[in-house]
Amino acid sequence: MDRGTVGSANQGRLKVGVRTEGRSEVLTPAGELDHHTAELLREPLDAALEQGRTRLVIDCSQLAFCDSTGLNVLLGARLKAEAAGGGVHLAGMQPVVARVFEITGAEAVFTVHDSLDAALAD
Repeated sequence: MDRGTVGSANQGRLKVGVRTEGRSEVLTPAGELDHHTAELLREPLDAALEQGRTRLVIDCSQLAFCDSTGLNVLLGARLKAEAAGGGVHLAGMQPVVARVFEITGAEAVFTVHDSLDAALAD
């Protein structure tokens, strides 16, 4: 099975880029983060934490949608990162995604930046 997709009905709905920039592990989910695709983000988040990368920056600029399952993946990563002395930074959220964080109150528990550059500079 192609590791970039979950089931044929969801092919291409979410892709996650991963790179290291300085002390940050930058993950760039592109597409829709939901019940069907959440594992595609959870796996690289867990892998980064297992490698000792505790400052996680999620570049949300290409994220078109996020449901409660996607939000829970990010909250879980935040708990693990903070337990290891790090944190999760969200950058460049599109309005539709930012609204989910606002409605649920999750924006209060994350460090949110207007852009990826701002998150990396922090």
